[in-house]
Amino acid sequence: MGYSLPLAYLLVFITAAFSALIITPLTVRLGLRWGMTSAPGGRRMHRGVVSRTGGMGIFFPFLLALAVGLAFQIPTADPKEPLRLLGLVLGSIWMFGVGLVDDRRDLSPRLQFLAQLVAGGIAIATLIFIERVNNPLTDQVVVFPMPVVVVLTLFWIVGMINTVNWLDGLDGLAAGVAAILCTVLAVHMHRVGQPSVALLPIALLGATLGFLPYNFHPARVFMGSNGAFFLGYALGCLGIMAGARVATVLLVMGIPIADVAWQIVDRVRRRRSPTQGDRGHLHFRLLDLGLPQPVVVLAYWAFCGVFGLLALTVSSRLYKLLALLALGGAVTLLLALLARCSSAKDGEDRA
Repeated sequence: MGYSLPLAYLLVFITAAFSALIITPLTVRLGLRWGMTSAPGGRRMHRGVVSRTGGMGIFFPFLLALAVGLAFQIPTADPKEPLRLLGLVLGSIWMFGVGLVDDRRDLSPRLQFLAQLVAGGIAIATLIFIERVNNPLTDQVVVFPMPVVVVLTLFWIVGMINTVNWLDGLDGLAAGVAAILCTVLAVHMHRVGQPSVALLPIALLGATLGFLPYNFHPARVFMGSNGAFFLGYALGCLGIMAGARVATVLLVMGIPIADVAWQIVDRVRRRRSPTQGDRGHLHFRLLDLGLPQPVVVLAYWAFCGVFGLLALTVSSRLYKLLALLALGGAVTLLLALLARCSSAKDGEDRA
């Protein structure tokens, strides 16, 4: 098939979005039938039993849209691109499967971590790795030796999987942030002349937007570990496949990443396991202050969108670094203040 670029973009997006709109309601029934559900209580505050199989409504439409994109046979100057696409698909299948098992059997943190390392290995084996970065201070390219490449890539992939998984605490939060990041990556890939690669985030964008009507508050379905694990892996890989746009991903995902870093440090400081869930995440703390859940989610989307726009419009790497540091510092300060207020309130309640 010959190709028309606008038509390819449009058909890939429509295929993903409409198939997600059709498939997601079916996943609700499957979750209820298989017993893969979340009951009210714990960290999530929802009404009734909600299916945790919504990730299928993102995963399968994404793969279907990729197949449509491949049919256009858009040429590429990179002979290694098919191998990277294979790594994206294989790793996504792996993490989706691991997530389904976790939703069904509740895997231990150790097994989850090992599975995520395997996903990172799949990425590295298919040439999806962070080999070089631009130094924002000197504007020179820094090329890493292979041992550093392996460590950095594993850290990135595992970090992105857990960031998305931990972000998935409020209705529509993780899916909406993922859609914003996909939009930013697609625009960037198109601008730098990577149309065949731009189809990948466009496919994921369509899938997440088709899923969101069922996942926004009040959610009729949760994406579950199957969706969060797959989504985190896919976003991590796409950030690398976009030309190692680590700074771009960090700017869009700055709030969730800073939140994850804070939670790990805070839990270790309090001699608790970093994997032990609680309501210490920023989105939960804002909810506990009395803010409506849709307001918290929309505020997240707005901030991620603003910093995504910043990543696309600001060319200076130094300015991007300063923006990233400012964002991380602001989130850390806010979390520290909220944690102190929470501790003071707990002390008053005990008194």
